[in-house]
Parts: sequence; structure tokens; C-alpha cells
Amino acid sequence: MDAPTPAEGEPLIRPSSEDHPMYNDIVDAIRTVHDPEIPVNIYDLGLVYSVRIDAENAVEVDMTLTAPGCPVAGEMPGWVADAVEPLPGIKQVDVNLIWEPPWDMSRLSDEARLELGFM
Repeated sequence: MDAPTPAEGEPLIRPSSEDHPMYNDIVDAIRTVHDPEIPVNIYDLGLVYSVRIDAENAVEVDMTLTAPGCPVAGEMPGWVADAVEPLPGIKQVDVNLIWEPPWDMSRLSDEARLELGFM
């Protein structure tokens, strides 16, 4: 599912619900998803731009891929949803693929940089 284009004046990356009590569990679940071509989870790769959780525990994830032609482009959003949906209390999970801003290596976490030999 592609995310709607932000309206003028809205940020390209919507803020995450970091203060929600389920946020860390959801991020941990997302960290179980790996890009098959890179030995690092997609969260530490910086592919997940935003995780939002509403009052009813419906989750919306905005993510990107390293490149639009990624061979698993059609599958990876489903992998993310499948990782998060089993968490207790989750109502639903929607994963949006977004392309702006484009991913670049500056989004790698320190853990990913270490794993990939960049540190």
C-alpha cells in the first residue's frame, strides 16, 4: 500500500508514536524482518521511517526500500505486517511504502554500520 503524498507544509516523515506503551515491542517485532540481500534488520537499516499507533492499537508503518527496484518490494510490507500483527493487543497493521525522502546510507543505525563493516 503506498502512502498518500503529504500535503504542503506537512513533514515527509510523519512522527512516530514513541511515547505509546507498545512502541518498543512493535519496533522489536519489526527488527525480526531482514532484507534478504543485506544481513541487517530493516529497522536498523533505516528503512522504517515512522511507526504510529492510535488509541485503539491500530498500527501504521511508513517504510521504504533501498531501491525502488528491490526484488522483494511486493513482499516486504507483508513481512512487516506479519511480524507486528501477532503482538497481543494489536488491532490491525497497515504498512505503506513511501519513496520520499529516498533512503540513503545516512539512515543506518550504529549497529547496522558495525554489522556491515562501516565502523
